[in-house]
Amino acid sequence: MTKFSSTEIAFAHKLDSEDELASFRGEFVIDDPNLIYLDGNSLGRLPKRSIDFMKNAIEEEWGKRLIRVWNDGWVNMPTELGAKIAKLVGAKADEILVTEATSINLFKLAVAALQVRPKRTEIISDEFNFPSDLYILQGIIELLGDKHQLKLISSEDSISISSEAVQSAINENTALVSLTHVAFKSAFMYDMKKITEMAHQAGALMLWDLSHSVGAVPLDLNGYNVDLAVGCTYKYLNGGPGAPAFLYVRRDLQEKLMQPMWGWFASEKPFDFDLNFSPAKDISRYRVGTPPMLSMKAVEPAVDILLEASMEKLREKSLRQTAYFIFLADQWLEPLGFKLGTPRQKQERGSHVSLRHPESFRITRALIESPVPAIRVIPDFRAPDNIRFGITPLYTTFTGIYQAIARIREIVEGKKYEEYSNEQLAVT
Repeated sequence: MTKFSSTEIAFAHKLDSEDELASFRGEFVIDDPNLIYLDGNSLGRLPKRSIDFMKNAIEEEWGKRLIRVWNDGWVNMPTELGAKIAKLVGAKADEILVTEATSINLFKLAVAALQVRPKRTEIISDEFNFPSDLYILQGIIELLGDKHQLKLISSEDSISISSEAVQSAINENTALVSLTHVAFKSAFMYDMKKITEMAHQAGALMLWDLSHSVGAVPLDLNGYNVDLAVGCTYKYLNGGPGAPAFLYVRRDLQEKLMQPMWGWFASEKPFDFDLNFSPAKDISRYRVGTPPMLSMKAVEPAVDILLEASMEKLREKSLRQTAYFIFLADQWLEPLGFKLGTPRQKQERGSHVSLRHPESFRITRALIESPVPAIRVIPDFRAPDNIRFGITPLYTTFTGIYQAIARIREIVEGKKYEEYSNEQLAVT
């Protein structure tokens, strides 16, 4: 673990002065110097280059080219953008498809996996998985006639899950192992290679949710022989609210699996308009309908920025920043009743840090809603008691981390959170 020796703000300034990725902060819209944004793991900032890019897509491409724009390149965007994302996750260019939402992609791939393991009756996941993923799996079980059982691996410390626990859950009845690579609450990160090997040794297929991984940690899907994966583009990829998700199917599996949503763009020749479905033989068989082009276009400039920065450098900075966050929290916040809800071991940690406190919700509101001239901090709250702080190395500064921790200490020491209600908001 990186060692830090000073709790002075001058040290944070020094760390920023040594940051070789500092120039990338200027790539993003940051219009309020009094606001520290630590929720990029939920919704990334707007890249400046996306503004003109989208203006051109709307005014020139849609506005002037009209229906002709599909043949100008729009129709190939799901695979061409997928080829760029493939560089971020260690996949081949023809193994990633940008399409639909994460939940829909999970549904398609999970059903496809279960269909090729017809004699197996168990799906393995864990209690850290994002609830939407579990709901999708529960719905699939009902849809397929309650022939499968969903088994959830438990955590002993509410922060991490041991490899041994995963190993003991997988057996000859396991059809599919479906896990989120980086847990949305604690930021616990699985050893992807090791867990994938466990699934394969038992004859099961492995499906990873990369929503809190892609753009935050280097990935090597091909190197780890991963079967299937899904992920979103609006967190660390900065693709915009509700941007379309992506899916990955290893090349040798693409023709062997058949997803259940037989939309016209999944057919071999969509514009033959054949009344009988004949699936595409490549990654396009996992498409469904017409892609949402404007939201899909917005993803591309942000992916380009990540490729320019390089995932290895971003991960190095992320680890240093999360370690610095934890260092300050240990010094200033632990005495105030906070507990670390994230692994200390860097190899087990994604790019956000969770702090736990009985008053987490009201503290979060105080951070976000404090009136000017107070520094405002935007993290997010995850029930029952987690405040989640997203470290996005493209634009998060060490000084911002320092100021955020100092502001939390000020709010809790002064009990300023007591001025806020515990009434739940629509989005937390």
